[in-house]
Amino acid sequence: MTESWTAPAPLDTAAAASIWAQYAAARPSAAQACPDYTVDRFGDSAELADQLLDLVMQGTKRATSAHFDGIVNGGDPLPQIGSHWIVCDGAGVPRVILRTVELRLGAFHSVDEQFAYDEGEDDRSRASWLTEHRKYWQRTCAARGAVWTEDDEIVFERFRVVYPQNLADLDP
Repeated sequence: MTESWTAPAPLDTAAAASIWAQYAAARPSAAQACPDYTVDRFGDSAELADQLLDLVMQGTKRATSAHFDGIVNGGDPLPQIGSHWIVCDGAGVPRVILRTVELRLGAFHSVDEQFAYDEGEDDRSRASWLTEHRKYWQRTCAARGAVWTEDDEIVFERFRVVYPQNLADLDP
């Protein structure tokens, strides 16, 4: 998606706690059902974080994928159905809260056209998804001293935007 790579700023966890408190006041039952949340961003650069977050805020992106070993080796918890994720932009500012609604583990090539479309990136095709995610995971694995292969497990995640209210998806 981008050729410019600036390191993202630190995440503003105090501001994330504030946006969480606002969400919990507006949606107490949802917040109480899963009171823990993750604070993170999309991608591995400030530019990519902003580009992908923009797709979420426009309503185009409602899925994401992650390298299973990257999550586990990074010490991060695996997402769970119902879990919340406060997404920050490239400057580290929290912008939206997502709630995981579907998870699947699978091989790289198990991605289907619908998931690629729901991820909302590039031309939204499976072919483009394969090309761009191959590059991304090769780059991010190499950055942490690992080698990515197409046999590695991928976490396929669908989500809903739940906060702020003006961006929130309608309840099913």
